Amino acid sequence: MLMDDASDPNTLFSPLIEHAIELSAQWHDGTYRKGAWRDPAFEVPRGEEIQIPVIAHLAAVASIVRRAGWGEITVAAAYLHDAIEDMNQHGQRLRRKQLRDAVGAEVARLVAQVSERKLDDDGQMRPWRVRKEDYLEGIRSGSPEAAAISLADKIHNLWSITQSLEAGEDIFAALSAGPDEQHWFHRAVLEASTHHDDPRLEPMRERLQREIERFRRVAIPDAED
Repeated sequence: MLMDDASDPNTLFSPLIEHAIELSAQWHDGTYRKGAWRDPAFEVPRGEEIQIPVIAHLAAVASIVRRAGWGEITVAAAYLHDAIEDMNQHGQRLRRKQLRDAVGAEVARLVAQVSERKLDDDGQMRPWRVRKEDYLEGIRSGSPEAAAISLADKIHNLWSITQSLEAGEDIFAALSAGPDEQHWFHRAVLEASTHHDDPRLEPMRERLQREIERFRRVAIPDAED
């Protein structure tokens, strides 16, 4: 168990979380989400396209984690949960040692637990299903904190996909897997989280279940339960 549980719930400001926000915003600067579902709130210059910065997703995931009752270490890791897995806009990869040196071993360890190994030993992209199976095993055998970040991530990802579909966007053209595979994976994440009995996970599981049902109705209405 991490020292997370000992964090003071009355603390109004966390330098660790602030550093995680700063580092996350720097690393993901200039990178964007694959979907969109809202009209711009301001006039967009001719020829320009409004996209959703990745930091919006990271903030949403961290907010879910915090509202579910997890402490500053887990919230900090939620802000950084894609930092090891995703390259920055310059094609660089953040090494775990760099992350550990910046925000500490506990945060770096949590981020590693929720990060896919995308490339094989030859630098080639591993098959989607293989990556996901390894990820699921990591959630089953990892910590409750990692399961919390994973659930929050999938809640927001699936919500975003469904929002894009309801807005008429062909989101699957931009994703690596189609509706059936997405349905399988999010249900599998839900199952993997049940290997941990922390009570803070239960409302997160309930929300992911609702998002799975909503996604199924929109994307694969003929699917069997």
